[in-house]
Amino acid sequence: MTEWIKAKILKIKKWNHNLFSIILKASISPFIPGQYTKLLLNKDDRIQRAYSYVNSSSNSNLEFYIVLVPNGKMTSFLYNLKVNEEISISKKSFGFFTTREIPKKDILWMFATGTAIGPYLSILQEKKEVFQFKKIVLIYAVRYYEDLNYLYLIKKIQRKYENKFHFISITSRKKNTNSLFGRIPQLIENKLIEKRIGLNITKETSHIMLCGNPEMVKETILLLQKTRNMKKHLRRKPGEITSENYW
Repeated sequence: MTEWIKAKILKIKKWNHNLFSIILKASISPFIPGQYTKLLLNKDDRIQRAYSYVNSSSNSNLEFYIVLVPNGKMTSFLYNLKVNEEISISKKSFGFFTTREIPKKDILWMFATGTAIGPYLSILQEKKEVFQFKKIVLIYAVRYYEDLNYLYLIKKIQRKYENKFHFISITSRKKNTNSLFGRIPQLIENKLIEKRIGLNITKETSHIMLCGNPEMVKETILLLQKTRNMKKHLRRKPGEITSENYW
């Protein structure tokens, strides 16, 4: 049974009309970067939703990146919260979308769409979580370049890792000179991502993490299985692909 505790709102960042972040303070149990927690709308109707941490595990300020769902009870409630108001949060965190769960490889590829950038930012802010990889590639797909709301943090991470870290942004609705244009599966298929940074996705050297839109995740897994002979990673049966859907 979930143990709920109180969290105080420290800040609400409203990036645009449908993307926002909330920052909370709560005495949760320690979590592993990449995990998620649950927020509770109210105890009467038990409406609850899962959200991944954006903050590192060493940061006591808990941050979540959220898309405002039209007519969504939970996201509308969160969007309209005020500083110092309270909400219920799960004391314990959940999930296995962490680098501690995957085999050691030379290159870690992190693919994200939309608000699914959150768990990667949490992981990358803790250097110890990715020490075993020689190269880390973060690929982040959004509709418009203006939706890259955490670009400032990605650039900070890039400076921390220097030549070990590569970042590619992708836009799908409007072309931008700083980004690739299109969808993740097609950009893997035509090898434009690999050409951009000079690294290859291979079964022998790479592990793939996929987080985001379920269709993107499904298409990319099928493509990697078919063209790169990769398979999904399971605890009992190691593979090269780890995934998590982000609704």
